[in-house]
Amino acid sequence: YELFRGLEDKMKIRITEEIWKEGNMYVSYCPELDIASCGEDVSQAKKNLMEAILINIEETKKVGTFEQFIEDCGLEEINADILSVRKELVGFTPIEVPV
Repeated sequence: YELFRGLEDKMKIRITEEIWKEGNMYVSYCPELDIASCGEDVSQAKKNLMEAILINIEETKKVGTFEQFIEDCGLEEINADILSVRKELVGFTPIEVPV
């Protein structure tokens, strides 16, 4: 991924943030990166997920595995400064199926 050279600080990753209520806690999850966190409310769950993602990115850069991490997550360049997966979530609706 030569495209990362010198662009890492300007580049953005477009990913999905899922929020689930489990009991009295909220779970936040990014399926593309397989990173999860939680919080006592939606706002805290989102903040904690962002922190977990940023720590993960920082650590992969420190140990020299950032490019492999991006590749393993299936992210690719869609614009000059945005990485994303090919598929984009367009809907999420609970359905009931008879059993």
